[in-house]
Amino acid sequence: MKARTLLLSLAVFSLALNLHAQNQPAPKPADKKDAPKKDAPKPAIKLAPQAPDVAAPKMDGATGQPQVGFVNAHNNFVKTAKEGKAELVFLGDSITAGWGGQKAIWEKAFGPYKPANFGIGGDRTQHVLWRIENGELETIKAKAVVIMIGTNNSGSDSAEGIAKGVTKIVESVRSKQPQAKILLLAVFPRGEKASPNPGREKLKQVNATIAKLDDGKNVHYLDIGEKFLQPDGSLTKEIMPDFLHLSPKGYQIWADSISSKLAELNK
Repeated sequence: MKARTLLLSLAVFSLALNLHAQNQPAPKPADKKDAPKKDAPKPAIKLAPQAPDVAAPKMDGATGQPQVGFVNAHNNFVKTAKEGKAELVFLGDSITAGWGGQKAIWEKAFGPYKPANFGIGGDRTQHVLWRIENGELETIKAKAVVIMIGTNNSGSDSAEGIAKGVTKIVESVRSKQPQAKILLLAVFPRGEKASPNPGREKLKQVNATIAKLDDGKNVHYLDIGEKFLQPDGSLTKEIMPDFLHLSPKGYQIWADSISSKLAELNK
């Protein structure tokens, strides 16, 4: 009898609990603001401006540190320099780096001079200057150094500032490689049309200034820009597909245009 009473009591208690639960309001959906937040993208770091004539590494706007690709390429160039084999060095930005995709033209034109290509895409004058001052011209004894740099500065720096940057580079190369002859190339033309073309006009001013660095002995200035142009001063995609970087035909023009001067400087 006591067992039946206990079972009946438990049944009544369980029923009461179920009824209570059914009468409770449904839980509200979690407020979005209470949900765990995903990691928001970090805002870009505002980088300090770099003067075109002061050595500086290329910086990463996301980390505030030197760009990894820039540093890796630089370190590889330092290794090449330490091998001490190069006798002809090309210094520059992506236009110079593009020789890496034109090996047949490169080897035919420059192979006999034991060349090394020290071009990095996106480089400005201050970046090339930093590379020179941080090991890229150590150990080797170059007979000639080809310099073509400045186009990436054209959007942010004055013609005077860019020319100062190029001048610093020439001075630094002379200091590091006093025995080498420098072939200083005018900054190549950019942009499809000759006019209106503020960028090209600025580079003409730069070229007019750096041309004065030619001393006829250690520094030799050469402007081959017109060889890329049409009679009306325009650029074609056949020579510069994006009106800045060279096609294979453009690199052949470059090689042909400096071959005799390089032969003279490498005697």
